[in-house]
Amino acid sequence: MSISGISTAASIYDPLGESARSGGVARAGGGRAGKTLTPEEEAQVKELKARDREVRAHEAAHMAAGAGLASGATFSYQRGPDGVNYAIGGEVRISTAPGKTPEETIDRARQIRSAALAPAEPSGQDYAVAAEAASMEQQARAEMAREENEEKSGENGRASPPTGAETPAIAAYNASGSARTTEIGEIGTRLNVFA
Repeated sequence: MSISGISTAASIYDPLGESARSGGVARAGGGRAGKTLTPEEEAQVKELKARDREVRAHEAAHMAAGAGLASGATFSYQRGPDGVNYAIGGEVRISTAPGKTPEETIDRARQIRSAALAPAEPSGQDYAVAAEAASMEQQARAEMAREENEEKSGENGRASPPTGAETPAIAAYNASGSARTTEIGEIGTRLNVFA
């Protein structure tokens, strides 16, 4: 994914290009054409614009860091008193499917972790997704170590140590093929995680 997709989304939320302004007072778009906003409405528009910028920057950070694994951001909107829709929340989908090899899984886990922690102010849920990616990386490293140990044992003429059963957490992880949604971001964003 590229960040250039964000500029297209920006034109959707403000099709008039900064909502027609006259004399420093915002004019309403849509159903409020020609009507001057009250000071309270202007303050609300100012807050909505700030929230919109924050949400879009947060999602853009997730998408940029998750390139190749992340899909485009989707947003939830609130119509301001000026008739313009402002993004107040959003989500990015990212694949958490393991790679074909432990090495590839480690690379993917690092990228997932990077995408989760990319925003300037990661939320608690962002940290949870990063922890899940760290666990994925740790499992792949354990698999690599086990494979290396088996190779060394085979080279020395010794029998390979028994592999043992999967832990319940690993078995559940390996068995899950359905989509999981994980909230991400302190500003109402979500990261849909699918394997």
